[in-house]
Amino acid sequence: MPHIELPPNLPGIVGPITQYPETGDLLNALAEALLRGPSSLTPGERETIAAYVSSRNECTFCTETHSSVARHLLGDRAEIVDQVRASGDRALVGPKLQTLLAIADKVREDGRSVTVEDIADARAAGADDKAIHDTVLIAAAFCMFNRYVDGLATWAPLEPEAYVDHGKALAETGYVRSIR
Repeated sequence: MPHIELPPNLPGIVGPITQYPETGDLLNALAEALLRGPSSLTPGERETIAAYVSSRNECTFCTETHSSVARHLLGDRAEIVDQVRASGDRALVGPKLQTLLAIADKVREDGRSVTVEDIADARAAGADDKAIHDTVLIAAAFCMFNRYVDGLATWAPLEPEAYVDHGKALAETGYVRSIR
């Protein structure tokens, strides 16, 4: 049961952003900019980073939602999402994404733990400044999103299948629905 009154039957972040559109619209706009805006990373890569950070934070709703979105966006490479969730920066996803996942995990724990060597490794693997920036901001923002969802004790289906349609809709339409 959520800690505050929220619309019934709206899981995860959907309840609070619906109940409080003055902040919900801004959060949707942030997600849209981070996950769909201009970047040297594909939307599928960015969603995978969001799913990874959320899984490491043990936020069921965000993990399953963004895993589903990433799978839809990655198409025939959808298995990458489960590899990343299982193995993190050891997943067989290529050196650039591996180094960015390592940075994302460090940001998730404590942003100050990202080192000059981490950035040099990412650059050597082909990441540009925009990819590094986006990775750090996705990791930081998803820590906030995860804590928002879990801090309000919103409910979330446990079965990954429950997220397929929602993930497909977000993959096709994005996050912005009604910005004031």
